Amino acid sequence: MKTPAQSGIPADAALSQAIDRLWVRFLPEIRERVAILEAAAAAVSSGKLAAKRREAAQAAAHKLAGVLGTFSLTRGTVLARETEVTYSRESSPSPSAGKRLAAIAAELRVMIENRK
Repeated sequence: MKTPAQSGIPADAALSQAIDRLWVRFLPEIRERVAILEAAAAAVSSGKLAAKRREAAQAAAHKLAGVLGTFSLTRGTVLARETEVTYSRESSPSPSAGKRLAAIAAELRVMIENRK
C-alpha cells in the first residue's frame, strides 16, 4: 500500500479524506444516537421518561461525546457531555429540563447534518 506521499497526495489532504470516509461510515449510527436523544427529550417534557429510555439516552450521549470530537465537532462533544450528565443522575430529569434537552438534540441534529 502506498503512503500518501508516494501517491502524490499531501498528508493533511489524505488525513482529511480518511476522516471524511469514516464520517460517511458512522453517520447512520450518529443519526440514530441523536434520534434517541430526541425521543428521550420528548419523554422528559411529557413527564414520561422510562428508566430504560433514560439509560439509552445516557449511553447515546456518551458515545456522541466521544465520536463528535474525533470529527472536529467540539461543540457537539460539549453538548453531548451536558446531556450525558443530565441523564446520568439517579432521578429522571424534571419536565422543565425537557426544553433544554430538546434544544441540545436539535442543535446536534443540525450540526451533524451540516458537516461537510
